[in-house]
Amino acid sequence: MLNHSDIKNADELEFAVFCIENMAIRLGKNADMVYRVLAEHNILNGYIIPEYEMLHTQSKDYILDDIISLMEERGIRV
Repeated sequence: MLNHSDIKNADELEFAVFCIENMAIRLGKNADMVYRVLAEHNILNGYIIPEYEMLHTQSKDYILDDIISLMEERGIRV
């Protein structure tokens, strides 16, 4: 699901893991489930990784709120 060719370096991989783990905590869900949802709906490869440069400079709450907002806009439920 996660296309490793989209990840350019260890920082982006670490950021993707950070997002998945913290989304799981915020939503009270299993990290595997969150990963599958983010990957299946092209949020991981289509938003989190491509927007790494902008997103990683923001606070954890901003990042999680932004991802949740995107999910809500797309009608995605976890």
